[in-house]
Amino acid sequence: MMRNNVEKRRQKLINKLIFLNVYNKDEHKLNEMPLSKLEYEYRRFKLQNHPHGEFGSIQWV
Repeated sequence: MMRNNVEKRRQKLINKLIFLNVYNKDEHKLNEMPLSKLEYEYRRFKLQNHPHGEFGSIQWV
């Protein structure tokens, strides 16, 4: 059951990264990435593209 939840989470993140054009749908490396790497890529995209993430705003380093 836990394995199934991890796989669902992985697939959800893959779909989000494809939708946000972070990765191409045809890239096979997405399916090979561990969950932690997918989560990192998604968080990195959100931080870089957040409306308050521009110069002069408060940012965590």
